[in-house]
Amino acid sequence: SIRGSLLRSPFGIRNVKVYIDEFPLTDAGGNTYLNLLDVGSIHNIEVLKGPDGSLFGANSGGVVLINPVDKRADSTWGSASISSGSYGLFQEKVALQKKWTNQYLNINHSYQQSDGYREHSAMNRNYGQMMYRWNYLRTNQLRVLAFYSDLNYKTPGGLTLAQYSANPQAARPSTSFAAGPVVQKARIENKTFYSGIVNEAKITSNFRHVLALYGTHTDYTNPFITNYEVRNEGTLGLRTYLELTGKQNTFIGWKWNAGLELQGTSADIANYANNKGIRGNLQVQDDIISRQFFYFSRFSANIGEKLTAEVAASLNYYQYQFDKNISTPTSRYTRKFDPELMPRFALSYQIYDNLALRSSVSRGYSPPTIAEVRASDNKINTSIESETGWNYEAGLRFRDIRDRLWLDASIFQYRLENAIVRRVNSNDTEFYLNAGGTRQTGFETQASYWIIEPGTQGILSGLQIQNSYTLSKYFFRDFVNGSADYSGNRLTGVPRTVLVTGVDLRFKKNFYLFAQHNYTSKIALNDANSVYSKEYNLVHFKAGWRSSKPGKPIIDVFAGMDNVLNETYSL
Repeated sequence: SIRGSLLRSPFGIRNVKVYIDEFPLTDAGGNTYLNLLDVGSIHNIEVLKGPDGSLFGANSGGVVLINPVDKRADSTWGSASISSGSYGLFQEKVALQKKWTNQYLNINHSYQQSDGYREHSAMNRNYGQMMYRWNYLRTNQLRVLAFYSDLNYKTPGGLTLAQYSANPQAARPSTSFAAGPVVQKARIENKTFYSGIVNEAKITSNFRHVLALYGTHTDYTNPFITNYEVRNEGTLGLRTYLELTGKQNTFIGWKWNAGLELQGTSADIANYANNKGIRGNLQVQDDIISRQFFYFSRFSANIGEKLTAEVAASLNYYQYQFDKNISTPTSRYTRKFDPELMPRFALSYQIYDNLALRSSVSRGYSPPTIAEVRASDNKINTSIESETGWNYEAGLRFRDIRDRLWLDASIFQYRLENAIVRRVNSNDTEFYLNAGGTRQTGFETQASYWIIEPGTQGILSGLQIQNSYTLSKYFFRDFVNGSADYSGNRLTGVPRTVLVTGVDLRFKKNFYLFAQHNYTSKIALNDANSVYSKEYNLVHFKAGWRSSKPGKPIIDVFAGMDNVLNETYSL
Protein backbone atom coordinates (compact mmCIF):
# COMPACT_ATOMS: atom_id res chain seq x y z
CA SER A 1 0.00 0.00 0.00
CA ILE A 2 0.94 3.66 -0.33
CA ARG A 3 0.01 5.95 2.56
CA GLY A 4 -1.21 3.18 4.76
CA SER A 5 -4.72 2.14 3.82
CA LEU A 6 -5.24 -1.58 3.16
CA LEU A 7 -9.05 -1.65 3.26
CA ARG A 8 -9.22 -3.23 -0.20
CA SER A 9 -5.94 -5.07 -0.15
CA PRO A 10 -5.67 -7.94 2.32
CA PHE A 11 -4.51 -10.33 -0.43
CA GLY A 12 -3.29 -8.14 -3.27
CA ILE A 13 -2.59 -4.70 -4.69
CA ARG A 14 -5.84 -2.96 -5.53
CA ASN A 15 -5.91 0.82 -5.94
CA VAL A 16 -2.26 1.39 -6.95
CA LYS A 17 -1.08 1.49 -10.57
CA VAL A 18 2.31 -0.17 -11.21
CA TYR A 19 4.50 0.19 -14.31
CA ILE A 20 7.68 -1.59 -15.34
CA ASP A 21 9.59 0.60 -17.79
CA GLU A 22 6.84 2.02 -20.06
CA PHE A 23 4.56 -1.01 -19.60
CA PRO A 24 1.70 -1.38 -17.09
CA LEU A 25 2.28 -4.30 -14.72
CA THR A 26 -1.30 -3.78 -13.53
CA ASP A 27 -3.68 -5.56 -15.90
CA ALA A 28 -7.05 -4.34 -17.18
CA GLY A 29 -8.83 -6.24 -14.39
CA GLY A 30 -6.86 -4.36 -11.70
CA ASN A 31 -4.56 -7.22 -10.61
CA THR A 32 -0.86 -6.53 -10.02
CA TYR A 33 1.36 -9.57 -9.47
CA LEU A 34 4.21 -7.57 -7.93
CA ASN A 35 5.65 -10.58 -6.08
CA LEU A 36 6.57 -12.17 -9.42
CA LEU A 37 9.51 -9.79 -9.69
CA ASP A 38 12.95 -10.33 -8.20
CA VAL A 39 14.02 -7.22 -6.28
CA GLY A 40 17.64 -7.80 -7.27
CA SER A 41 16.67 -7.45 -10.93
CA ILE A 42 15.33 -3.92 -10.41
CA HIS A 43 17.53 -0.86 -10.95
CA ASN A 44 15.36 1.74 -9.19
CA ILE A 45 11.77 2.45 -8.08
CA GLU A 46 9.91 5.76 -8.06
CA VAL A 47 6.83 6.12 -5.85
CA LEU A 48 4.19 8.78 -6.58
CA LYS A 49 2.07 9.23 -3.46
CA GLY A 50 -1.64 9.96 -3.65
CA PRO A 51 -3.92 9.74 -6.70
CA ASP A 52 -2.07 10.69 -9.88
CA GLY A 53 -4.06 10.00 -13.04
CA SER A 54 -2.37 12.72 -15.08
CA LEU A 55 -0.26 10.24 -17.05
CA PHE A 56 -1.25 6.95 -15.49
CA GLY A 57 -5.02 6.56 -15.49
CA ALA A 58 -7.29 5.12 -12.83
CA ASN A 59 -5.87 4.92 -9.31
CA SER A 60 -6.88 6.23 -5.91
CA GLY A 61 -3.79 5.30 -3.91
CA GLY A 62 -0.73 6.18 -5.99
CA VAL A 63 1.62 5.05 -8.76
CA VAL A 64 4.80 2.95 -8.70
CA LEU A 65 7.30 3.25 -11.57
CA ILE A 66 9.84 0.40 -11.78
CA ASN A 67 12.96 0.74 -13.92
CA PRO A 68 14.38 -2.78 -14.43
CA VAL A 69 17.79 -1.72 -15.78
CA ASP A 70 19.98 1.36 -15.99
CA LYS A 71 19.17 2.66 -19.48
CA ARG A 72 22.34 4.79 -19.43
CA ALA A 73 24.71 1.89 -18.67
CA ASP A 74 27.19 1.67 -21.55
CA SER A 75 29.59 -1.15 -20.70
CA THR A 76 29.93 -4.93 -20.64
CA TRP A 77 29.82 -6.43 -17.16
CA GLY A 78 28.76 -9.46 -15.13
CA SER A 79 27.77 -10.09 -11.52
CA ALA A 80 26.81 -13.01 -9.29
CA SER A 81 25.56 -13.27 -5.71
CA ILE A 82 24.51 -15.94 -3.25
CA SER A 83 22.99 -15.62 0.22
CA SER A 84 21.29 -17.77 2.82
CA GLY A 85 19.74 -17.35 6.24
CA SER A 86 17.24 -18.48 8.85
CA TYR A 87 14.08 -20.44 8.08
CA GLY A 88 15.61 -22.09 5.02
CA LEU A 89 16.28 -18.85 3.15
CA PHE A 90 18.44 -19.27 0.05
CA GLN A 91 18.89 -16.93 -2.90
CA GLU A 92 21.16 -16.81 -5.91
CA LYS A 93 21.37 -14.27 -8.71
CA VAL A 94 23.38 -13.97 -11.92
CA ALA A 95 23.35 -10.92 -14.20
CA LEU A 96 25.18 -10.23 -17.47
CA GLN A 97 25.29 -7.24 -19.79
CA LYS A 98 26.89 -7.36 -23.22
CA LYS A 99 27.63 -4.23 -25.23
CA TRP A 100 28.06 -4.00 -28.97
CA THR A 101 28.59 -0.76 -30.88
CA ASN A 102 25.10 0.63 -30.24
CA GLN A 103 23.30 -2.40 -28.80
CA TYR A 104 23.00 -3.75 -25.26
CA LEU A 105 21.71 -7.07 -23.94
CA ASN A 106 20.99 -7.39 -20.21
CA ILE A 107 20.09 -10.81 -18.76
CA ASN A 108 19.15 -11.59 -15.14
CA HIS A 109 18.35 -14.90 -13.49
CA SER A 110 17.52 -15.52 -9.84
CA TYR A 111 16.22 -18.31 -7.65
CA GLN A 112 14.86 -17.80 -4.15
CA GLN A 113 13.40 -20.20 -1.60
CA SER A 114 12.38 -20.12 2.04
CA ASP A 115 10.67 -22.49 4.48
CA GLY A 116 8.90 -19.49 6.02
CA TYR A 117 8.41 -18.48 9.64
CA ARG A 118 5.00 -20.13 9.94
CA GLU A 119 4.02 -23.71 9.29
CA HIS A 120 2.90 -24.24 5.70
CA SER A 121 4.36 -20.94 4.43
CA ALA A 122 7.29 -22.13 2.28
CA MET A 123 7.94 -20.40 -1.03
CA ASN A 124 10.18 -20.65 -4.09
CA ARG A 125 10.54 -18.48 -7.17
CA ASN A 126 12.47 -18.96 -10.40
CA TYR A 127 12.87 -15.69 -12.29
CA GLY A 128 14.45 -14.78 -15.62
CA GLN A 129 14.55 -11.31 -17.19
CA MET A 130 15.91 -9.96 -20.49
CA MET A 131 16.25 -6.38 -21.69
CA TYR A 132 17.52 -5.60 -25.19
CA ARG A 133 18.35 -2.00 -26.09
CA TRP A 134 19.23 -0.68 -29.55
CA ASN A 135 20.24 2.95 -30.03
CA TYR A 136 19.54 2.94 -33.76
CA LEU A 137 20.02 6.71 -33.88
CA ARG A 138 21.82 9.01 -31.47
CA THR A 139 18.50 10.25 -30.08
CA ASN A 140 16.31 7.18 -30.79
CA GLN A 141 16.07 3.94 -28.86
CA LEU A 142 14.29 0.60 -29.23
CA ARG A 143 13.89 -1.57 -26.13
CA VAL A 144 12.55 -5.09 -25.69
CA LEU A 145 11.68 -6.34 -22.19
CA ALA A 146 10.69 -9.90 -21.29
CA PHE A 147 10.51 -11.84 -18.07
CA TYR A 148 9.28 -15.25 -16.93
CA SER A 149 8.45 -15.98 -13.31
CA ASP A 150 7.49 -19.30 -11.75
CA LEU A 151 6.28 -18.50 -8.23
CA ASN A 152 4.95 -21.00 -5.68
CA TYR A 153 4.02 -20.39 -2.07
CA LYS A 154 1.92 -22.11 0.57
CA THR A 155 -0.80 -20.20 2.43
CA PRO A 156 -1.08 -20.97 6.17
CA GLY A 157 -4.41 -19.17 6.79
CA GLY A 158 -5.44 -16.82 9.59
CA LEU A 159 -5.34 -17.53 13.32
CA THR A 160 -7.66 -16.48 16.11
CA LEU A 161 -6.15 -14.44 18.94
CA ALA A 162 -6.02 -17.52 21.20
CA GLN A 163 -4.30 -19.59 18.49
CA TYR A 164 -1.85 -16.78 17.73
CA SER A 165 -1.01 -16.30 21.42
CA ALA A 166 -0.42 -20.04 21.85
CA ASN A 167 1.80 -20.46 18.77
CA PRO A 168 2.26 -17.65 16.22
CA GLN A 169 4.13 -20.04 13.91
CA ALA A 170 1.19 -22.43 13.51
CA ALA A 171 -0.93 -22.78 10.41
CA ARG A 172 -4.66 -22.48 10.80
CA PRO A 173 -5.91 -25.74 12.38
CA SER A 174 -8.68 -27.91 11.01
CA THR A 175 -12.09 -27.87 12.70
CA SER A 176 -15.07 -30.21 12.75
CA PHE A 177 -16.63 -27.98 10.07
CA ALA A 178 -13.70 -27.42 7.70
CA ALA A 179 -10.30 -28.87 6.95
CA GLY A 180 -7.33 -26.57 7.46
CA PRO A 181 -4.80 -25.35 4.87
CA VAL A 182 -2.30 -28.13 5.65
CA VAL A 183 -4.87 -30.86 4.97
CA GLN A 184 -6.21 -29.02 1.91
CA LYS A 185 -2.66 -28.30 0.67
CA ALA A 186 -3.58 -24.63 0.24
CA ARG A 187 -1.11 -22.83 -1.99
CA ILE A 188 -0.66 -20.48 -4.93
CA GLU A 189 1.14 -21.35 -8.15
CA ASN A 190 1.69 -18.49 -10.57
CA LYS A 191 3.49 -18.94 -13.90
CA THR A 192 3.63 -15.69 -15.87
CA PHE A 193 5.34 -14.66 -19.10
CA TYR A 194 5.50 -10.92 -19.79
CA SER A 195 6.95 -9.18 -22.85
CA GLY A 196 6.88 -5.75 -24.43
CA ILE A 197 8.57 -3.53 -27.00
CA VAL A 198 8.95 0.24 -26.77
CA ASN A 199 10.26 2.76 -29.27
CA GLU A 200 11.43 6.20 -28.14
CA ALA A 201 11.97 8.59 -31.05
CA LYS A 202 13.17 12.17 -30.81
CA ILE A 203 11.71 13.51 -34.06
CA THR A 204 13.07 17.03 -33.60
CA SER A 205 15.09 18.72 -30.89
CA ASN A 206 11.91 19.48 -28.92
CA PHE A 207 9.49 16.76 -30.09
CA ARG A 208 9.52 13.17 -28.81
CA HIS A 209 7.21 10.19 -29.44
CA VAL A 210 6.96 7.00 -27.35
CA LEU A 211 5.10 3.86 -28.45
CA ALA A 212 4.90 0.73 -26.25
CA LEU A 213 3.18 -2.59 -27.03
CA TYR A 214 3.04 -5.44 -24.54
CA GLY A 215 1.37 -8.73 -23.70
CA THR A 216 1.30 -11.19 -20.82
CA HIS A 217 0.00 -14.67 -20.05
CA THR A 218 -0.62 -16.13 -16.59
CA ASP A 219 -1.42 -19.66 -15.41
CA TYR A 220 -2.71 -19.32 -11.85
CA THR A 221 -3.67 -22.15 -9.50
CA ASN A 222 -5.00 -21.63 -5.97
CA PRO A 223 -6.14 -24.66 -3.95
CA PHE A 224 -7.97 -22.98 -1.05
CA ILE A 225 -9.71 -24.31 2.07
CA THR A 226 -13.14 -24.21 0.42
CA ASN A 227 -12.34 -24.79 -3.28
CA TYR A 228 -9.68 -25.28 -5.94
CA GLU A 229 -9.40 -22.27 -8.26
CA VAL A 230 -7.73 -22.31 -11.69
CA ARG A 231 -7.28 -19.11 -13.71
CA ASN A 232 -6.01 -18.64 -17.25
CA GLU A 233 -5.34 -14.96 -17.94
CA GLY A 234 -4.06 -13.04 -20.94
CA THR A 235 -3.52 -9.30 -21.43
CA LEU A 236 -2.68 -7.16 -24.46
CA GLY A 237 -2.07 -3.44 -24.31
CA LEU A 238 -0.73 -0.30 -25.92
CA ARG A 239 0.62 2.94 -24.51
CA THR A 240 1.67 5.91 -26.65
CA TYR A 241 2.27 9.59 -26.06
CA LEU A 242 3.85 12.72 -27.51
CA GLU A 243 6.13 15.11 -25.66
CA LEU A 244 6.68 18.67 -26.85
CA THR A 245 8.99 21.13 -25.11
CA GLY A 246 9.63 24.78 -25.76
CA LYS A 247 10.51 28.24 -24.54
CA GLN A 248 8.54 31.42 -25.08
CA ASN A 249 11.58 33.39 -24.02
CA THR A 250 14.27 33.05 -21.42
CA PHE A 251 11.60 33.56 -18.76
CA ILE A 252 9.18 30.68 -19.54
CA GLY A 253 9.95 27.06 -20.38
CA TRP A 254 7.22 24.48 -20.86
CA LYS A 255 6.50 20.81 -21.57
CA TRP A 256 3.32 19.21 -22.93
CA ASN A 257 2.47 15.49 -22.95
CA ALA A 258 -0.56 13.90 -24.59
CA GLY A 259 -1.39 10.29 -25.28
CA LEU A 260 -3.51 7.27 -24.60
CA GLU A 261 -3.28 3.85 -23.00
CA LEU A 262 -5.54 0.89 -23.68
CA GLN A 263 -5.55 -2.70 -22.52
CA GLY A 264 -7.75 -5.76 -22.38
CA THR A 265 -7.56 -8.79 -20.10
CA SER A 266 -9.30 -12.10 -20.66
CA ALA A 267 -9.67 -14.38 -17.63
CA ASP A 268 -11.06 -17.91 -17.67
CA ILE A 269 -11.77 -18.64 -13.99
CA ALA A 270 -12.95 -22.07 -12.82
CA ASN A 271 -13.57 -23.32 -9.28
CA TYR A 272 -13.56 -27.00 -8.39
CA ALA A 273 -13.95 -28.99 -5.20
CA ASN A 274 -10.68 -29.26 -3.28
CA ASN A 275 -10.10 -32.85 -2.20
CA LYS A 276 -7.01 -32.48 -0.01
CA GLY A 277 -5.09 -30.60 -2.68
CA ILE A 278 -6.49 -32.55 -5.61
CA ARG A 279 -8.88 -30.91 -8.05
CA GLY A 280 -12.40 -32.34 -7.81
CA ASN A 281 -15.71 -31.69 -9.57
CA LEU A 282 -16.40 -28.35 -11.24
CA GLN A 283 -18.42 -25.95 -9.06
CA VAL A 284 -18.61 -22.78 -11.16
CA GLN A 285 -16.83 -21.25 -14.14
CA ASP A 286 -16.77 -17.74 -15.59
CA ASP A 287 -15.13 -16.13 -18.60
CA ILE A 288 -14.45 -12.48 -17.80
CA ILE A 289 -13.15 -9.84 -20.20
CA SER A 290 -12.00 -6.50 -18.76
CA ARG A 291 -11.29 -3.48 -20.92
CA GLN A 292 -9.99 -0.08 -19.94
CA PHE A 293 -8.52 2.83 -21.81
CA PHE A 294 -7.83 6.44 -21.08
CA TYR A 295 -6.65 9.62 -22.74
CA PHE A 296 -4.21 11.82 -20.86
CA SER A 297 -2.65 15.23 -21.17
CA ARG A 298 -0.28 17.22 -18.98
CA PHE A 299 1.10 20.72 -19.36
CA SER A 300 3.82 22.07 -17.08
CA ALA A 301 5.66 25.36 -17.17
CA ASN A 302 8.67 26.86 -15.43
CA ILE A 303 8.01 30.55 -14.94
CA GLY A 304 11.20 32.36 -14.16
CA GLU A 305 13.62 30.51 -11.93
CA LYS A 306 11.27 29.92 -9.01
CA LEU A 307 7.72 28.99 -10.04
CA THR A 308 6.58 25.71 -11.63
CA ALA A 309 2.93 25.08 -12.51
CA GLU A 310 1.22 21.92 -13.76
CA VAL A 311 -2.25 21.24 -15.16
CA ALA A 312 -3.12 17.68 -16.13
CA ALA A 313 -6.05 15.34 -16.63
CA SER A 314 -7.01 11.88 -17.84
CA LEU A 315 -10.38 10.65 -19.11
CA ASN A 316 -10.92 7.02 -18.06
CA TYR A 317 -13.18 4.34 -19.52
CA TYR A 318 -13.71 0.91 -17.93
CA GLN A 319 -15.98 -2.07 -18.49
CA TYR A 320 -16.11 -5.78 -17.81
CA GLN A 321 -18.12 -8.57 -19.38
CA PHE A 322 -18.69 -12.05 -18.03
CA ASP A 323 -20.21 -15.17 -19.52
CA LYS A 324 -21.22 -18.34 -17.64
CA ASN A 325 -19.37 -20.99 -19.60
CA ILE A 326 -20.92 -24.14 -18.14
CA SER A 327 -23.54 -26.67 -19.24
CA THR A 328 -26.47 -24.56 -17.97
CA PRO A 329 -27.92 -21.90 -20.31
CA THR A 330 -25.33 -19.18 -20.79
CA SER A 331 -25.86 -15.75 -19.36
CA ARG A 332 -23.85 -12.79 -20.56
CA TYR A 333 -23.64 -9.51 -18.70
CA THR A 334 -21.75 -6.32 -19.52
CA ARG A 335 -21.07 -3.60 -16.95
CA LYS A 336 -19.97 -0.25 -18.36
CA PHE A 337 -18.82 2.42 -15.97
CA ASP A 338 -19.38 6.08 -16.75
CA PRO A 339 -16.31 7.89 -18.11
CA GLU A 340 -14.40 9.51 -15.26
CA LEU A 341 -12.25 12.63 -15.45
CA MET A 342 -9.19 12.74 -13.17
CA PRO A 343 -7.77 16.29 -13.06
CA ARG A 344 -4.60 17.38 -11.27
CA PHE A 345 -3.34 20.88 -10.45
CA ALA A 346 0.06 21.51 -8.88
CA LEU A 347 2.30 24.46 -7.99
CA SER A 348 5.88 24.61 -6.74
CA TYR A 349 7.67 27.78 -5.64
CA GLN A 350 11.36 28.01 -4.78
CA ILE A 351 11.65 30.52 -1.95
CA TYR A 352 15.42 30.23 -1.73
CA ASP A 353 17.97 28.22 -3.71
CA ASN A 354 17.63 25.37 -1.22
CA LEU A 355 13.98 25.65 -0.11
CA ALA A 356 10.85 24.97 -2.17
CA LEU A 357 7.13 24.89 -1.31
CA ARG A 358 4.60 22.82 -3.23
CA SER A 359 0.86 22.18 -3.32
CA SER A 360 -1.48 20.02 -5.38
CA VAL A 361 -5.12 19.09 -5.83
CA SER A 362 -6.00 15.84 -7.59
CA ARG A 363 -8.97 13.55 -8.05
CA GLY A 364 -8.71 9.81 -7.46
CA TYR A 365 -10.75 7.16 -9.24
CA SER A 366 -10.45 3.39 -8.94
CA PRO A 367 -13.01 0.91 -10.33
CA PRO A 368 -13.50 -2.48 -8.63
CA THR A 369 -11.02 -5.12 -9.70
CA ILE A 370 -12.03 -8.51 -11.05
CA ALA A 371 -10.84 -10.01 -7.75
CA GLU A 372 -13.47 -7.86 -6.03
CA VAL A 373 -16.24 -8.29 -8.62
CA ARG A 374 -15.75 -12.07 -8.46
CA ALA A 375 -14.38 -12.79 -4.99
CA SER A 376 -13.92 -16.19 -3.36
CA ASP A 377 -17.69 -16.59 -2.87
CA ASN A 378 -17.71 -17.23 -6.67
CA LYS A 379 -20.54 -14.76 -7.24
CA ILE A 380 -20.48 -11.88 -9.72
CA ASN A 381 -21.12 -8.68 -7.75
CA THR A 382 -22.58 -6.27 -10.31
CA SER A 383 -23.60 -3.65 -7.73
CA ILE A 384 -20.17 -2.65 -6.47
CA GLU A 385 -19.22 0.90 -7.46
CA SER A 386 -15.92 2.68 -8.09
CA GLU A 387 -14.00 4.61 -5.47
CA THR A 388 -13.59 8.34 -6.08
CA GLY A 389 -12.24 11.20 -4.04
CA TRP A 390 -10.28 14.46 -3.88
CA ASN A 391 -6.78 14.74 -2.44
CA TYR A 392 -5.45 18.08 -1.15
CA GLU A 393 -1.75 18.31 -0.39
CA ALA A 394 0.96 20.80 0.56
CA GLY A 395 4.61 20.37 1.43
CA LEU A 396 8.15 21.68 1.45
CA ARG A 397 11.59 20.42 0.49
CA PHE A 398 14.90 21.63 1.85
CA ARG A 399 18.44 20.76 0.77
CA ASP A 400 21.49 22.57 2.12
CA ILE A 401 24.15 24.03 -0.11
CA ARG A 402 26.63 21.19 0.59
CA ASP A 403 23.97 18.50 0.13
CA ARG A 404 24.54 17.14 3.65
CA LEU A 405 21.01 17.80 4.92
CA TRP A 406 17.84 16.84 3.04
CA LEU A 407 14.29 17.29 4.34
CA ASP A 408 10.90 16.64 2.76
CA ALA A 409 7.61 17.19 4.58
CA SER A 410 3.99 17.07 3.43
CA ILE A 411 0.48 17.22 4.80
CA PHE A 412 -2.55 15.89 2.95
CA GLN A 413 -6.24 15.13 3.24
CA TYR A 414 -7.97 12.58 1.03
CA ARG A 415 -11.78 12.46 1.13
CA LEU A 416 -12.76 9.14 -0.39
CA GLU A 417 -16.27 8.23 -1.54
CA ASN A 418 -17.65 4.69 -1.98
CA ALA A 419 -14.70 3.10 -0.17
CA ILE A 420 -14.49 -0.62 -1.05
CA VAL A 421 -14.10 -2.99 1.92
CA ARG A 422 -13.85 -6.75 2.36
CA ARG A 423 -16.45 -8.91 4.14
CA VAL A 424 -16.30 -12.59 5.11
CA ASN A 425 -19.20 -15.05 4.96
CA SER A 426 -19.83 -17.69 7.62
CA ASN A 427 -18.14 -20.31 5.38
CA ASP A 428 -14.94 -18.20 5.19
CA THR A 429 -15.54 -17.05 1.62
CA GLU A 430 -15.23 -13.33 1.01
CA PHE A 431 -17.06 -10.57 -0.83
CA TYR A 432 -16.66 -6.81 -1.24
CA LEU A 433 -19.00 -3.86 -0.84
CA ASN A 434 -18.99 -0.08 -0.75
CA ALA A 435 -18.76 1.28 2.80
CA GLY A 436 -19.51 4.95 2.28
CA GLY A 437 -16.83 7.58 2.73
CA THR A 438 -13.54 7.95 4.56
CA ARG A 439 -11.50 10.97 5.66
CA GLN A 440 -7.77 10.34 5.46
CA THR A 441 -5.57 13.08 6.91
CA GLY A 442 -1.85 12.54 7.12
CA PHE A 443 1.50 14.17 7.85
CA GLU A 444 4.77 12.78 6.47
CA THR A 445 8.41 13.74 6.86
CA GLN A 446 11.62 12.30 5.44
CA ALA A 447 15.07 13.54 6.40
CA SER A 448 18.72 12.55 6.07
CA TYR A 449 21.89 14.19 7.37
CA TRP A 450 25.55 13.35 6.83
CA ILE A 451 27.06 14.01 10.28
CA ILE A 452 30.42 12.88 8.89
CA GLU A 453 30.65 13.35 5.13
CA PRO A 454 31.71 10.32 3.05
CA GLY A 455 35.41 10.16 2.27
CA THR A 456 36.49 11.76 5.57
CA GLN A 457 39.88 10.54 6.76
CA GLY A 458 39.82 8.55 9.99
CA ILE A 459 38.39 5.36 11.45
CA LEU A 460 34.87 6.56 10.66
CA SER A 461 34.83 7.73 7.04
CA GLY A 462 31.11 8.46 6.86
CA LEU A 463 28.06 8.71 9.15
CA GLN A 464 24.52 9.39 7.95
CA ILE A 465 21.27 9.53 9.95
CA GLN A 466 17.98 8.90 8.13
CA ASN A 467 14.48 9.32 9.51
CA SER A 468 10.90 9.15 8.33
CA TYR A 469 7.76 9.89 10.32
CA THR A 470 4.16 9.20 9.30
CA LEU A 471 1.04 10.32 11.15
CA SER A 472 -2.21 8.83 9.77
CA LYS A 473 -5.54 10.07 11.09
CA TYR A 474 -7.92 7.96 9.00
CA PHE A 475 -11.63 7.73 9.87
CA PHE A 476 -14.85 6.37 8.41
CA ARG A 477 -17.11 9.32 7.60
CA ASP A 478 -20.36 7.43 6.94
CA PHE A 479 -20.22 3.67 7.25
CA VAL A 480 -23.28 1.67 8.22
CA ASN A 481 -23.25 -2.13 8.01
CA GLY A 482 -26.60 -3.65 8.92
CA SER A 483 -27.61 -2.17 12.26
CA ALA A 484 -24.03 -1.14 13.17
CA ASP A 485 -22.93 2.44 12.53
CA TYR A 486 -19.14 2.75 12.35
CA SER A 487 -19.08 6.41 11.27
CA GLY A 488 -16.27 8.27 13.04
CA ASN A 489 -14.30 5.10 13.84
CA ARG A 490 -10.66 4.62 12.86
CA LEU A 491 -9.97 2.76 9.63
CA THR A 492 -8.99 -0.86 10.21
CA GLY A 493 -5.45 -1.91 9.40
CA VAL A 494 -3.90 1.57 9.61
CA PRO A 495 -1.39 2.45 12.39
CA ARG A 496 -1.67 5.99 13.72
CA THR A 497 2.13 6.43 13.83
CA VAL A 498 5.09 4.87 12.06
CA LEU A 499 8.61 6.09 12.88
CA VAL A 500 11.64 4.68 11.04
CA THR A 501 15.22 5.69 11.88
CA GLY A 502 18.33 4.42 10.13
CA VAL A 503 22.07 4.86 10.78
CA ASP A 504 24.61 4.34 7.99
CA LEU A 505 28.22 4.00 9.20
CA ARG A 506 31.21 3.69 6.88
CA PHE A 507 34.62 2.74 8.25
CA LYS A 508 38.09 2.82 6.76
CA LYS A 509 39.25 -0.22 4.76
CA ASN A 510 35.74 -0.52 3.19
CA PHE A 511 33.82 -1.87 6.21
CA TYR A 512 30.24 -0.67 6.70
CA LEU A 513 27.28 -1.05 9.09
CA PHE A 514 23.65 -0.14 8.60
CA ALA A 515 21.08 -0.32 11.43
CA GLN A 516 17.39 0.54 11.36
CA HIS A 517 14.63 0.88 13.96
CA ASN A 518 10.92 0.75 13.04
CA TYR A 519 8.26 1.76 15.54
CA THR A 520 4.66 0.97 14.52
CA SER A 521 1.80 1.96 16.82
CA LYS A 522 -1.25 -0.16 17.60
CA ILE A 523 -3.61 -1.05 14.74
CA ALA A 524 -7.40 -1.34 14.81
CA LEU A 525 -8.36 -4.86 13.72
CA ASN A 526 -12.14 -4.48 13.42
CA ASP A 527 -14.56 -1.79 12.33
CA ALA A 528 -15.96 -1.39 15.84
CA ASN A 529 -12.42 -0.53 17.08
CA SER A 530 -12.87 -2.93 19.99
CA VAL A 531 -9.78 -5.02 19.13
CA TYR A 532 -6.27 -3.66 18.46
CA SER A 533 -2.96 -5.27 17.67
CA LYS A 534 -0.20 -4.15 20.00
CA GLU A 535 2.51 -1.67 19.01
CA TYR A 536 5.90 -3.11 18.11
CA ASN A 537 9.56 -2.14 17.67
CA LEU A 538 11.67 -3.80 14.98
CA VAL A 539 15.44 -3.47 14.81
CA HIS A 540 17.47 -4.68 11.84
CA PHE A 541 21.14 -4.40 10.95
CA LYS A 542 23.51 -5.32 8.16
CA ALA A 543 27.33 -5.25 8.29
CA GLY A 544 29.86 -6.03 5.61
CA TRP A 545 33.01 -5.36 3.66
CA ARG A 546 33.03 -4.10 0.08
CA SER A 547 36.12 -3.81 -2.11
CA SER A 548 36.20 -1.00 -4.65
CA LYS A 549 39.60 -0.83 -6.34
CA PRO A 550 39.40 0.74 -9.81
CA GLY A 551 39.68 -1.84 -12.59
CA LYS A 552 39.24 -4.74 -10.18
CA PRO A 553 36.16 -6.91 -9.53
CA ILE A 554 33.92 -5.54 -6.77
CA ILE A 555 33.39 -8.00 -3.91
CA ASP A 556 30.74 -7.51 -1.21
CA VAL A 557 30.53 -9.85 1.81
CA PHE A 558 27.82 -9.15 4.36
CA ALA A 559 25.74 -10.53 7.22
CA GLY A 560 22.58 -9.23 8.86
CA MET A 561 19.80 -9.89 11.33
CA ASP A 562 16.10 -9.01 11.32
CA ASN A 563 14.01 -8.46 14.45
CA VAL A 564 16.98 -8.17 16.80
CA LEU A 565 14.66 -7.55 19.78
CA ASN A 566 12.77 -10.80 19.04
CA GLU A 567 9.41 -9.01 18.98
CA THR A 568 6.28 -11.09 18.57
CA TYR A 569 4.14 -9.20 16.09
CA SER A 570 1.77 -9.99 13.25
CA LEU A 571 1.54 -8.62 9.73
